[in-house]
Amino acid sequence: MKHARRRQSRLRTRVAGTTGLLTLALGAAVAPATAAEKTASAPTTTAAALDDAAQAPGQMVALDDAAQAPGQAVGLDAAPHPRRTASLKVAPAPGQLTLPAPTGRHRVGTVDLHLRDSKRMDPWVPGQQRELMVSLWYPATHTSRYPAALLPNSQQVLPGGVTLPTTAGHTGAPVDRKAGKLPVLLYSPGGRGNRATGTALVQDLASRGYLVVTIDHTHDTSDVVFPGGRHEVSMLPPGTKSRDLIDVRAADTHFVIDQLAEIARGHNPDVEHKPLPHGLTQAASTKHVGMFGASLGGGSVAAAMHADSRIDAGVNLDGQLFGSSEYKRLDRPYMLFSSEHHNRNTDGSWARLWEHLHGERLDLKLRGSGHNSFVDNQVLFPQAPGAFGITPEVMQQALGTIDPNRSIEVQRTYVAAFFDKHLRHRDRSLLDGPSRHFPEIDFVR
Repeated sequence: MKHARRRQSRLRTRVAGTTGLLTLALGAAVAPATAAEKTASAPTTTAAALDDAAQAPGQMVALDDAAQAPGQAVGLDAAPHPRRTASLKVAPAPGQLTLPAPTGRHRVGTVDLHLRDSKRMDPWVPGQQRELMVSLWYPATHTSRYPAALLPNSQQVLPGGVTLPTTAGHTGAPVDRKAGKLPVLLYSPGGRGNRATGTALVQDLASRGYLVVTIDHTHDTSDVVFPGGRHEVSMLPPGTKSRDLIDVRAADTHFVIDQLAEIARGHNPDVEHKPLPHGLTQAASTKHVGMFGASLGGGSVAAAMHADSRIDAGVNLDGQLFGSSEYKRLDRPYMLFSSEHHNRNTDGSWARLWEHLHGERLDLKLRGSGHNSFVDNQVLFPQAPGAFGITPEVMQQALGTIDPNRSIEVQRTYVAAFFDKHLRHRDRSLLDGPSRHFPEIDFVR
């Protein structure tokens, strides 16, 4: 047994060294989002897949989204460790990618936490307790005294010396007490995508006064870096079904909410007991909780809401559903937010879920968008397509024709309006119907 574990550990280390090109670029795919689970009950949609392995430079983006078997990581050279790229903390240089700045009135702080569920074993690696890495994003103060955070990604430098953006978050900055008790938002990424993939939207929501928690679903995500430099890579068995991934993600989300409740009670759940940002205990609360996600992460929201009644409202960003959640009654507010060619007419899981939604329900379509328009790929790919190995044809299919910055502006506005209404009880007439200020949004009736 010990020899087997050592071999497995060596395998993980070897694979981690070859995973690369940005786990963040997960999802530069043009295949159906259902490729991981093609069944008669789960018809293929026309949405391009976010749930795909990162691609090597110059490769055509993968057309298959089947679950990645252990050891089948994309063969790429390892990038420098984030802590060795100190130059990323200075002003953007040629070749450095950028993300749109947050629009809320608060500055942003962030902290990464290592969580361990002592009551649950890892579903993908026998003999291990379930461990997660999460990032907390929140309204902050005195941010100039704290370093700007890098994206929580295992690779920071892409081919050609292109570097990932520095975020708007400041590591460990104190929570802004003026923001009061913070409603919580949980973010689940696309299949094999990491918690960095939605940073443009996440940090904006934090700037608007939310505590946003982004989750890496270990061994589902391509590469998760834990304290001490330990890498945990995808360990999904061949043929893993999306419904099984969603069930695990729902359990992960339930556990993370439990840990937030511990923080609100004055405890520190970080495995290494990393100091929490000043004021976080007083600001954290699980009385008002929402969840959103992209692609498979979006498809996981309904299952997580069924698994945990503390989640008051959910937003699905272009994600197909798998498993039982599409057949269950859901009495809480839920918003479907789709790309141009993905809707209830093309996705049977959405049509079935729609009939079981008995809280406020919305179905919005973003005109001109592609499946990858709902993650940071939409602004990163156009800045350096060569670094991602993306051709113009693939990029248009993945991102659509909408201007990336406009796409982000529209999504930020509508996602914030939805959660403001249902977690803060602020009336948002924007959600009542079409707006002349946002002609890109169709209300699907």
